[in-house]
Amino acid sequence: MTRSYPPVSVFGAPTDIGASLRGASMGPEALRVAGLIEAIAGRGVDVRDVGDAVGPANPQTPPVDGYRHLPEVVAWNRAVFDISTRELRAGRMPILLGGDHCLAIGSISAVAARCRETGKALRVLWLDAHADFNTRAITPSGNIHGMPVACLCGLGPEALTALGGPAPQLAPEQIRQIGIRSVDPSEKQLVQAQGLDIYDMRYIDEVGIRRAMNEALDGVDANTHLHVSFDVDMLDPPIAPGTGTRVPGGIDYREAQLIMEMIADCGRLASLDLVEINPALDRRNMTAKLAVDLVESLFGKSTLMRD
Repeated sequence: MTRSYPPVSVFGAPTDIGASLRGASMGPEALRVAGLIEAIAGRGVDVRDVGDAVGPANPQTPPVDGYRHLPEVVAWNRAVFDISTRELRAGRMPILLGGDHCLAIGSISAVAARCRETGKALRVLWLDAHADFNTRAITPSGNIHGMPVACLCGLGPEALTALGGPAPQLAPEQIRQIGIRSVDPSEKQLVQAQGLDIYDMRYIDEVGIRRAMNEALDGVDANTHLHVSFDVDMLDPPIAPGTGTRVPGGIDYREAQLIMEMIADCGRLASLDLVEINPALDRRNMTAKLAVDLVESLFGKSTLMRD
């Protein structure tokens, strides 16, 4: 089956400003070395690398009022927001190469603002081992890469929650979380109170990834902008060791391929985050290479031609 995709703009955000461990700042280059640009181009897509966002260095300081590195996180997310907005307005699909997952505040805020401008519905697939719904009142660490979904839903500092306009940028019903298996105790209460739609590993074990993805994509139509925010720690650590927040019992290779192929089949992918690859913890760049393989499936690679 032949699919058409909008032109793609890939850009990096080489920082680990929101994470507990250093190293995700090297993720964008690891993905480039693994052949991401060439792989997308090989699918017949118009793709260009527009370079890297620029932001402050990691000061490696302790939390202040519940947040680590808040001014620096704001600066990086503003840079990501500006690049994403520019490429969306040019009619291109932005692909953010992280960096840690706090950067999704900037990328998704840009997408949400663009959807408000164009009247499109927004659906976010959050592929992750973690719910990322902490706040400063309940965070065990102060690391903002554990807070982006909460910030996007309006729970956080105004400098982040209102990045793309008046908060919130997202309503909980616009988000589907897939692969979740690590949620802090107070965070569990908060996601339940907010009504987040979470397809955790127990649910996936019970019903299978095909049914879970059918449910997560239900209602996506021609007027939907589909944003995929892919944290590689969604994957099982033996196949993706190069990340700083590994949790056993994750999505295996075939499940991951089916996730990506079903997203491709729906034909609505319009923006992508690819985050939390930490080459310092990897083996011969295998996690970045796997991520490239999965991105190829997002852009239509399959074993056979299918209707």
